[in-house]
Amino acid sequence: MKSTVAQLINVSKEYKVGDQKIIALQSSNLDFYAGELLLIIGPSGSGKTTLLSLLGCVIYPTLGELWVNNTLVNKMNQNELALLRLYNIGFVFQSFNLIAPLTAEQNVMMPLQLMGVKTSEASNRVREALELVGMYDRKNQLPKQLSGGQQQRIAIARALITNPKMILCDEPTASLDKDSLKVVMHELRKLSEQGKAVAVVTHDPRLKEYADRIIEVSNGAIIASIDSKSLSRSEI
Repeated sequence: MKSTVAQLINVSKEYKVGDQKIIALQSSNLDFYAGELLLIIGPSGSGKTTLLSLLGCVIYPTLGELWVNNTLVNKMNQNELALLRLYNIGFVFQSFNLIAPLTAEQNVMMPLQLMGVKTSEASNRVREALELVGMYDRKNQLPKQLSGGQQQRIAIARALITNPKMILCDEPTASLDKDSLKVVMHELRKLSEQGKAVAVVTHDPRLKEYADRIIEVSNGAIIASIDSKSLSRSEI
């Protein structure tokens, strides 16, 4: 049986700009499972990043219920949300978001320092995370000394370091060349096979082959949910 790590029940998100109401996401239902790589596709402004932000507990829903790790997010305050993100969710961004003056090792260690993990344990966990993405030999290099693909693999290691249940990726391959794209997506695919719930927002159709399930978002609505395993190679 699939284990649900996040669930949206009739969730919508609206913003008010002056006296105008903007619907970023229409009423939507979604179950997000451990052990799957979920691809969220759609054009710019379609609502896919809003959907990812809701899964990541970065924003509250306007209506409906958002459940993450068996907890109703709607009723949590900002401090509780921050702890939920720290312990349960890893984020990977298009721009990597590595801290320039810090080495790869120091960047990966930052979440553990926020959690107050002892230095000896933190060092061991950082090594394991860097080895997992094949970047331990680059641990002492600064971000500017790494290629885009290498920086993204460091960002994945940082997302993994707290052993979160979910890895949420916002256009993680948009800045990468073809070879680096393959390396990064293989890394994310491996994480899903190891039991992580991995969601990737993209407008790049090349990523479809790596997905277990594909959600298509358009004009703030989920218009299709496809089990990619049911598609032939030519279809994806």
